[in-house]
Amino acid sequence: MTQTRLAVITGAGRGLGAALTTHLAATGWEVVACVRFAAGAPDRDPEPDPDPGLVRDPGLVRNPDPDLDPGLDRVRGRVRLVRQDVRAPVGPDLLAAVGGRPVDALVNNAGIGAPARPLETTDPQTVLDAVDVNVAGPLRLAQALLPSLLAAPAPLIVNVSSRLGSLSAQAAGGFADRRTSYAYRISKAAQNMLTIALAAELSGRVRCWAVHPGALTTAMGAADATTPASLAAERLARLLDSPDPASPRYLSLDGPDLIW
Repeated sequence: MTQTRLAVITGAGRGLGAALTTHLAATGWEVVACVRFAAGAPDRDPEPDPDPGLVRDPGLVRNPDPDLDPGLDRVRGRVRLVRQDVRAPVGPDLLAAVGGRPVDALVNNAGIGAPARPLETTDPQTVLDAVDVNVAGPLRLAQALLPSLLAAPAPLIVNVSSRLGSLSAQAAGGFADRRTSYAYRISKAAQNMLTIALAAELSGRVRCWAVHPGALTTAMGAADATTPASLAAERLARLLDSPDPASPRYLSLDGPDLIW
């Protein structure tokens, strides 16, 4: 009997993370969906502890937070919603939700950026904050879930990256016309290096891919974005089914593979 596949997704409260959670659940996966707290500034105080039923009752995900994607309501049977800020050590709620089972896919989707500003007004702290979320966050999840990943038959770590993290493309001036913050570009380039480093250490055991999701019409998307999160989620779900053994890999959901 084939065991149901399990995915752990960070940043699952809205946008691509929420769309991927609901899509995978609808197509037979079990999902541990990690949310931080109500959308807002990074220094905002968290909301009260979520309803314990979100963790302990796999039959129904209730949405206590109006800032969570409404599509997470009434997702039945295959989703456990847990509170996990990727800036913090992996907590007992997440580990309990995984329950020692094999993790077939870890999707490090949680991410932050910062306003685009010139050098004179760029706050170095925004760079450190972005690295904490976009780089150290995926590292924390990979460390904590490594035993469960290694227990799966063909495990995959997906770091949701950006084409703006390509050192080669940036050095060639490929995005010179885009106003993008130091924090976002630096942290996404560092996240790509994390993908390469993980792939080197876990070679032959866990595939590690950096994925540019496309220009998404989400809160973090560019003004000219055209790809809905639901379409990107479908494309990413197909990617999770890929048997491609390549690792590392840097690819786009709406185009050819990218250059590091």
